[in-house]
Amino acid sequence: MKVLLVEDEPKVAAFISKGLEECDYQVTIARDGLSAKRVFDTNSFDLLILDVMLPDISGIELCRIIRKSNTEIPLLMLTALDNVDSKVTGLQAGADDYLVKPFHFNELLARMEALLRRARKDTDQLQILAFADLKLNTWDKTAERAGVQISLTAKEYSLLELFMLHPNKTLSREYIAEKVWGIGFDTGTNFIDVYVNYLRKKIEKGFNSKLIFTIINMGYILKEQ
Repeated sequence: MKVLLVEDEPKVAAFISKGLEECDYQVTIARDGLSAKRVFDTNSFDLLILDVMLPDISGIELCRIIRKSNTEIPLLMLTALDNVDSKVTGLQAGADDYLVKPFHFNELLARMEALLRRARKDTDQLQILAFADLKLNTWDKTAERAGVQISLTAKEYSLLELFMLHPNKTLSREYIAEKVWGIGFDTGTNFIDVYVNYLRKKIEKGFNSKLIFTIINMGYILKEQ
């Protein structure tokens, strides 16, 4: 597990880093908010430990900035301010938990493990997209309907994923072209219709009900018949 520790007090940072590394965590230390933001934007982390009192921008402000682009990463805030208003401010900024200094290392570790367990549970729930009797596993890129495995090409998978992320919503050909192919839609071609028909045959042939419907002059929709 990779942890970004944002702490300007060298002794505190060394204490936390040493303890976490002994528990097999990989720790990156940032001494201020601006450098922490640069490191966070260019690396992948599993958890963020953030001190409230930083020498440039506050931990509260850094938390708000990070949450604008990343709402999933578990974020544990550290502070010497032991009052309700400070905790409320931190949580409202986007922190998942709040730990007051001084603290025992075992408590920090327990709080971190609880946040990571919660994050793993949320990820597991997001792993499977389901609609009617159709399921899509976004980790291993497999699909099934009523327990029957469906073989998809890469583009068919991307197209089905787009539909399942937006059930009961009409998706225009322009939107599909942009999201699946990353290009603008050329009205002189019918490649969107061709791929939708490919997908339809695979997820509807042999089953009693249709799932993808054409909305004339508008696009396509995934819905129950």
